[in-house]
Amino acid sequence: MASHFADRLCDAVKTKKTSLVVGLDPVYTRLPLVIRSHREMNDEFDAAAAVDAIFDFCTQTMRIIAPMIPALKINIAFFEKYLWEGLETYYSLITEADDLGLEVIGDVKRGDIGHTAELYAAAHLENPELAGLEDTLAPDAITINGYMGTDGIEPFAQMADKQGKGLFVLVRTSNPSAAAVQDFADAEGVKMYEKLADIVAEIAGKSERIGKSGYSNIGMVVAGTAPRATTALREKYDNIWFLVPGYGSQGASAADCVRFCKPDGTGALINASRSIIYAYEKPQYKAQFGDDWKRCIEQAVIDAKVDLANAMQTLL
Repeated sequence: MASHFADRLCDAVKTKKTSLVVGLDPVYTRLPLVIRSHREMNDEFDAAAAVDAIFDFCTQTMRIIAPMIPALKINIAFFEKYLWEGLETYYSLITEADDLGLEVIGDVKRGDIGHTAELYAAAHLENPELAGLEDTLAPDAITINGYMGTDGIEPFAQMADKQGKGLFVLVRTSNPSAAAVQDFADAEGVKMYEKLADIVAEIAGKSERIGKSGYSNIGMVVAGTAPRATTALREKYDNIWFLVPGYGSQGASAADCVRFCKPDGTGALINASRSIIYAYEKPQYKAQFGDDWKRCIEQAVIDAKVDLANAMQTLL
């Protein structure tokens, strides 16, 4: 039987001594010049060349960051742009990350009901048994949209159970206009995100979904950019892992984000994407390391870990 996703997260966070997760959102035009200028990868309008450049950048980045972080989040949209070429690369990167010992979160944000949801779940969570795909791995967890309620979450949750994997259901997102919808309250003052959190918690709280760590394999996406609105969720849902976007480029501070962690550092994965993978664009890192883009990324991860650790100390 497959091991429990939440237990693996606990072990990984404790081993790496950080809740930091790095997101891969690769854009060809922002890749290091040394990669974009390679004679076989120097055409952003050639799908094969662009995808090869993105794959090269992502694999090198993963090798740098893997010893320092517990998990990686890969945003499938940045690969779907290149259709089948991009999707092949997406799944190849999952295998590469697994070989490096990282828990992999596929940021796919799927959502539907019935057979459609079951097929989405199979596509994005089930390790294929089809002939010719035996060596292909699906992510360890994915993000989904719970807007359609229990009917739209359970098919994914059941597949996650079967595969020893996890889910993160969008509850309160990090975009500026999220409050217009997600903070909308009913006559009793219950906000939409609070109602959705209750639904997710009911699904997550089933005994068969709770691991030895005390956490469920069903989690929530809760933004660090709205800490006052969502801190209560940590207190209310003790057995839920939170995936926390917003740290870094989206403006959330370390203090905003670590409030979702428990004192032992578990309970939350704090994601940073652009602020890490494009660190070589930042003046402070360019001044230190010049054109050595790998050292820039490495130092950005170290700095983010220190920042989060210092913020945790203020809460203890």
